[in-house]
Amino acid sequence: MAKYCKVYVGVKVSIDSEGNTKPTSIVWENGEEYPIDKIKYKIPAASLKVGGRGIRYTVVIKGAERELYNEEGRWFVEKRTE
Repeated sequence: MAKYCKVYVGVKVSIDSEGNTKPTSIVWENGEEYPIDKIKYKIPAASLKVGGRGIRYTVVIKGAERELYNEEGRWFVEKRTE
């Protein structure tokens, strides 16, 4: 069974005139930046794999769907460890 850990990441965002936040890229631990190609969903949700609660963005990066969480101003992803 796969195991996951919570990894806090840097996120570049754009904020419109009404205060809506849109993540545009993820900056990984090593400084590598991954542009977000598309945001599919944005909903309040909990991470069932690593714990934590906030706004879950289902995003597409390089053709792969990923989940990105904004937890009270900090951003994290679920990283597979095995």
